[in-house]
Amino acid sequence: MIGHTLLPNQSLKSHPSLAKSRTSKIYNSTQLMEQKSNDEKTLLKGVLDKFVGGFSQGNPPTVSMSTMDISSPYNTRHVTHVGFDATTGEFTGLPKEWHTLLKSSGITQIEQEQNPQAVINAIEFYQESSRDDAVWQKIPNKRDSSASSILKNSGGGNAITNSLRRLSKLKLSDYTKRASSSSITASPRSSIIEKSNNTSEISTSIPEEETPVVKRRQAKQPSQSTDVVSQLKEICINKDPKEIYHNMVKIGQGASGGVFIAHRQENIPVAIKQMNLDQQPKKELIINEILVMKKSQHPNIVNYLDSYLWKGDLWVVMEYMEGGSLTDVVTCNMMMEGQIAAVCQEVLRGLHHLHSKGVIHRDIKSDNILLSMKGDIKLTDFGFCAQLNENEAKRTTMVGTPYWMAPEVVTRKEYGAKVDIWSLGILAIEMIEGEPPYLNENPLRALYLIATNGTPKLQSPESLSDVFKDFLSKCLEVDPELRPSAEDMLKHPFLSLADPLRSLSPLIRAAKEIEE
Repeated sequence: MIGHTLLPNQSLKSHPSLAKSRTSKIYNSTQLMEQKSNDEKTLLKGVLDKFVGGFSQGNPPTVSMSTMDISSPYNTRHVTHVGFDATTGEFTGLPKEWHTLLKSSGITQIEQEQNPQAVINAIEFYQESSRDDAVWQKIPNKRDSSASSILKNSGGGNAITNSLRRLSKLKLSDYTKRASSSSITASPRSSIIEKSNNTSEISTSIPEEETPVVKRRQAKQPSQSTDVVSQLKEICINKDPKEIYHNMVKIGQGASGGVFIAHRQENIPVAIKQMNLDQQPKKELIINEILVMKKSQHPNIVNYLDSYLWKGDLWVVMEYMEGGSLTDVVTCNMMMEGQIAAVCQEVLRGLHHLHSKGVIHRDIKSDNILLSMKGDIKLTDFGFCAQLNENEAKRTTMVGTPYWMAPEVVTRKEYGAKVDIWSLGILAIEMIEGEPPYLNENPLRALYLIATNGTPKLQSPESLSDVFKDFLSKCLEVDPELRPSAEDMLKHPFLSLADPLRSLSPLIRAAKEIEE
């Protein structure tokens, strides 16, 4: 039977027979549904009568009831509606801790009015990252630009050396003091802004800070720390490294261990990083770094040699790069375009190798570029590396050092290997200006600026060649889909201007002399 189709301007009234048929069907259907509903109610009533009757007679119910443990709620969350009144130019419903952060952030009133959602995103991002010490401990100290310029012109001196050295850790309290010790947890994708007249409402998920509730004890699970140690035992040598390496000289000391220069063979120094595992909050990063280095042998990647696990200490033996980090060079010297091109070319070669293996470095910056006295350039610090595969071609986790982060990371979008290309562009600006953009800004405002400004502006763009400016614009393309890959960037004409690596040797020696 072919069904009836009504034209747009037709109705059931213009088809009496069809209307009658449909009305009849609806009526019959309604009758059946009512009858079925009445039958179900009668059946349910009978069951309940028997169930209640069983209790009234003191007998157990005939219905089998399984035992169910109901615990108190825990990890409760509520949605706080943060609004922005365009008339007054103020946020409404902002948590106290967030208000304190915003007040000390340096984000101007005009910036808040222009993009209130970006402000909230920056605060959420900052709060999340502040809970991860491994991220914020990697932030460099503000560089003294005036001292840097004096040093570059005068050749330096011990009197201002300390002002140029960057600290390995930066306390969040240097920038803002919390209203309370409690932290705000924000869901990575929790911010939704809805505009209504002059008021914007921002919905964001914040933990419920009420009276603690009782949670039932769960069966003990193997700790992640135990798992990490077990994995380390599989990949490390169980032997005292001091029996193998001699003439150990400590050249650095951290909170949980030291860095040594040692020798296994005459005239071949190695670098040994010693860590007390009990004092390592992110043990999984250590395994990640070892595994990446083991499988990433390349002329532009610091060579991993061995690792030892002995009496609770992990000893990682690596190639020694006596020239130090690129940071020392960029803060103490003015680099020419040919020298910058040479560094960019070597870094891109290392990145291309990593990316070809599905690995993202995620923390490219001058601190993680090591040099030999001859000018060899190698990537290091693979603790934040991410392994991509067919099932996970993009990442969303927040890692790296904020000032070098690509916009897609700061705004918590999915990202891929091209975040390293953005960081290379920021590294190039470091080599031009001695520091990355926004380094002298409050970290919260820096995050806001990265998310809203897009490609950062140079202090003196007129001093650069057109080909160099084009190279920078390619690296710092905001849209990651349009940003070239490492393989593509290796073909850029700017790299044809690269000076020989030995041209870096005078800069390295000058930085060493100042350090001493």
